[in-house]
Amino acid sequence: MFARTIAVLILLTLTAAAQKPAQQPLPEAKPQAPLMSPADLATKVPAPKPEDVRSIDAIMHAAYDVISGPAGPRDWNRFRSLFLPTACFTEVGKQPDGSSYVITWSVDNFVRDAGIIFSGEPFYENAIANQPETFGGMTQVLSSYESRHNPGEKPFQRGVNSFQLLNDGKRWWVVSIFWDSERPDNPLPAKLTSKQ
Repeated sequence: MFARTIAVLILLTLTAAAQKPAQQPLPEAKPQAPLMSPADLATKVPAPKPEDVRSIDAIMHAAYDVISGPAGPRDWNRFRSLFLPTACFTEVGKQPDGSSYVITWSVDNFVRDAGIIFSGEPFYENAIANQPETFGGMTQVLSSYESRHNPGEKPFQRGVNSFQLLNDGKRWWVVSIFWDSERPDNPLPAKLTSKQ
């Protein structure tokens, strides 16, 4: 009797499943973000100096060089030429009370805010050590840095910049920079304290 009941239940289940209407395939979603070629990207920023974007070392040097200098304006066209138009800048750190903060900027917002600071005070930043890791057309570089008000002075700040770089087959681009500063509870890792 039990076996017959099970057989009837299985038969009813299979019949019900067969009567369900076939599910319609989901419509294919088209990406909303534009697909850009190297030529498309090149039209969205000022033309770079070829020597600034020919290699990882070159674009890293250019990124530090273009923001460094005496009080006054910077070459923001050169700056913009290094970055994807949608590049992001992110700072993470700690408030005096120990709570964390995050600040993010677009290229335009970074130019605005950094321009205000640089107009009133000298600022020089250089890499201590760069450690790149590459896969395909993308590279991440952990770059320890020192910031000074004048060349030759003791740094007023050190930290680590994480650069995300893109090679589009024709040149290098900075996709984003993400950084945190050195603090007593956040010292530079030994591998980033001197050039290897």
